[in-house]
Amino acid sequence: MGSCRIELYFVFMNFDPEYERLRSKRTEQGAYELDLYLSNKHDKLLASRLEPGTYKKRFSLVIVDGFAVEITDDQANTLRSAKGVRIVEKNQELA
Repeated sequence: MGSCRIELYFVFMNFDPEYERLRSKRTEQGAYELDLYLSNKHDKLLASRLEPGTYKKRFSLVIVDGFAVEITDDQANTLRSAKGVRIVEKNQELA
């Protein structure tokens, strides 16, 4: 059984043609559209797989189509099995 301890995880997504299309736009409007698209995409994934109030998304990573979220180990395992998720990794502090 996983831990109930909340930790920071990074979630990286599989190839998404819409992400690639928006990322190729090198305008201010294109950057805004990409930010909005990814934020909504990541929020929908979290809402579809985890209970409301049990996680905290910290930020989306535009350059790699990923995001950082505070969750438990069990929740990380749930996200690992979600469609479109490539990898879920716990943040590791380097000494």
